[in-house]
Amino acid sequence: MSSTDLVEHVAKRPRTELIIPATSVTAGNAQLSLYDDDDDEEEPRTSGLQAPIMLLTGQEAAVYAFSFGPTGEFAASGGAERAIYLWEVYGDCANYNVLRGHKNAVLELSWLRDGRTLASASADESVALWDCHAGKRKKKYAGHGGVVNAVRAARSEDTLVSGGDDGCCVLWDARERRSVKTLAGDYAVTAVCFDEDASRVFAGGLEESVKCWDLRMDDVVYELRGHADTITGLSLSPDGTKLLSNAMDAKLHCWDVQPAAGEDRLLTTFVGHQHDFHKNLLRCSWSSDGEKVACGSSDQVVHVWDVATAEELYYLPGHKGSVNEVDFHPKEPILGSASSDKTVYLGEIA
Repeated sequence: MSSTDLVEHVAKRPRTELIIPATSVTAGNAQLSLYDDDDDEEEPRTSGLQAPIMLLTGQEAAVYAFSFGPTGEFAASGGAERAIYLWEVYGDCANYNVLRGHKNAVLELSWLRDGRTLASASADESVALWDCHAGKRKKKYAGHGGVVNAVRAARSEDTLVSGGDDGCCVLWDARERRSVKTLAGDYAVTAVCFDEDASRVFAGGLEESVKCWDLRMDDVVYELRGHADTITGLSLSPDGTKLLSNAMDAKLHCWDVQPAAGEDRLLTTFVGHQHDFHKNLLRCSWSSDGEKVACGSSDQVVHVWDVATAEELYYLPGHKGSVNEVDFHPKEPILGSASSDKTVYLGEIA
C-alpha cells in the first residue's frame, strides 16, 4: 500500500491508494488506482475514466512520449524501451498492442487526423508511421543525419514535420515514402509544431529561440526570443492563435502567433516547474478548451496553470521520476503524464 497526495490550489487532500491489477493482452500491464478520501466523501466525477486516477504500468524503461488519439478512445506511449505501447483510455485501460521496430529510444509521438495512424520520432535517426488498428509499421522515413528529437502531424492535412540533431526540419507526405522539403538550420532542433493551416512551421532547439518558417517562402519570417536555454517543447493552442514553448530555463512562455501580432509577441510566462542536469526534453500541452496549460517537470510533479491568470491550478505529485510529457484529452478533463519512472498516469481534473 502507498499514499499519494493531490495538491490543488495549494490545499493537500490525503488519499489512500488501492491498486487492482487489470488484464493485459501483451507484456504491458494497466493498474486501476482508486482513491478514497479520509472523510469518506466522494468527489463528483468529471470524466469517463473508470477511476479518477488510472496508473498504466508494464513498460520496461523510461517513458518519454505520450499522446491521446484524436477521438480520445486510445492513447500511445513510448520511450527508452524502443517500443510504442497502445492503450485503451476507458474501462481497464488495457494495453492492447505493442509496436516494435525502432532501434533506439522513441522520443515523441503524434497522431494523424484519421485517428489510426501514429507518427514516431526516434534516436535511431528515423521517423516511422504506424497503423495502430493493424498493429504494424506502414512507413519508415530516413533523411535526418542524426537523432530525431521531435515529430508533429498537421491538423489539416496528412503532412508531418520532424526535427533533429542535424539542425534540420524535414517535411514528409504521409502518403509517400519521401521527404517533401528540408528546412536547414545551424543548431539541433528539439521541438517542432505546425501552425493551424500547416502553412508555417515553428521550430526550437539549442539556439534558445523559436523560429517561424514560412513554407511557401522556405524562409524564417520571425523568431520568438525570450528563453535562456534549449527549447524542449512546443504546442499550438486549440484555436491556433497562441504557441506554448517550454525550455531548460524552467520557463513556459505563451506567444501570440497571429499574423497581425506586433513585434512583442510574448503574452504570458508560467513558472513553477523545473529542469535538471538530465536535460530531458520536457513537453507541454493545452487543454481542449484553451483555458489550461501543463508541462513536464524534473521535480516528479505535473504542473497545470490557468491561461488567463498564469496562476498554478494543480500541483500533482505521484510520479517517482521526471515527468517528461503531459497531454490533455481532446474531449474530457483528463490529463495524461509520462515519466522516467516507467509509468503513465491518466487523471481527471475539474
